Amino acid sequence: MRGQLAEEQAARFLEARGLLVVDRNVRAGGVELDLVGLLPAGVDDRVDTYVFVEVRSREDDRAGLPEETVDARKQARLRRGATAWLVGRELWELVAVRFDVVSVLVNDDALAGDGSESTKAPRITWIPGAFEADRTP
Repeated sequence: MRGQLAEEQAARFLEARGLLVVDRNVRAGGVELDLVGLLPAGVDDRVDTYVFVEVRSREDDRAGLPEETVDARKQARLRRGATAWLVGRELWELVAVRFDVVSVLVNDDALAGDGSESTKAPRITWIPGAFEADRTP
């Protein structure tokens, strides 16, 4: 429940900042990709950029920040999933790629007793370009 809520909050947060979310919770290459976003080509960049977003959440930061859980092994899995997603859509050599991490601290009372969202806003941290893309298939 918390993971789904965090992903929804992250998607709204990113869309409010100009990222177009084009896919959610999709499996590719045996990996679940939380969010896939698109930054259309603009003046400075000549190609579209697809942004693969890993959403991590925790109730609080006593055990560390959520983004600290995206280790080298997780990054490699996300690269593999992103590669499969891009190849499956024939986008591999046509677009730029970026990997972002969104950290959501939900807080103990982020869910009301009936399972609905409370009015208290989570603490969201967006880390654009959190790690590098490896463009070798």
